[in-house]
Formats: sequence, C-alpha cells, structure tokens
Amino acid sequence: MEDLPRVIIVEGKQDKRRIERVILEPVEILCTYGTISAYALDELIDNYHLWDRDVTIFTDTDEPGIKLRKILNREISHADNLFIDKKYRQVEDTPEHVLASILQAGNFRVKVEYLKGSE
Repeated sequence: MEDLPRVIIVEGKQDKRRIERVILEPVEILCTYGTISAYALDELIDNYHLWDRDVTIFTDTDEPGIKLRKILNREISHADNLFIDKKYRQVEDTPEHVLASILQAGNFRVKVEYLKGSE
C-alpha cells in the first residue's frame, strides 16, 4: 500500500462530516449515499484502489445500513468494521465523544478533546 491514507466507507455526507471533526489522521472518507449498485461498487473499488488499501466500513445500525455493510463486506473482504450502538441508529446521530471512542478502538487517531466530552 503505497502511502495512501486509510479509507472509511460511510453512508452519507453527514456521517463523513461528523467523522472528519473528531479524527486526527489523514483518511479518505467515501460516501455510498445509502445503497449501492453492483456497478457503482465495482467503480468505487477500482477508482479508489480498495483492494490494496486499509478499508473500514462504518455504516448505520438500521436495516439499510446493515444491508449495505453485508454487500461491502462481501466485495471488500479484507475490510475492518466499526459499529455504533443500536440506540443511536445512525453514525450522524452518534455523539462525537462516542464516535471518537469507537474510532480510537478501531486504531484511528482522534482529537483528544472529543474523548473527554459528553453531549
């Protein structure tokens, strides 16, 4: 892997913005915008060279998010997975201090101020 940043795959722009606020390392956050067709997934994998990069899947705990995670894991079998508690349902609704803890547990560097606070 040629010094390309790690990749986090999320569902939407709000998820991406939320993660960008708390993360402290260069990552490429890709949005699927909910569902993804087989063609679009192949394009995503090819265009971003996902077959040889560190990939983390971070989708919602609702039915569409679970379905998307299954599809992504099937096609990107080497990907790691991060999960939010079902009580938050969506990445964008998860408190930032909780997101920071989840990302840190996934070996991402996060801004320490988000590990301290609570919302």
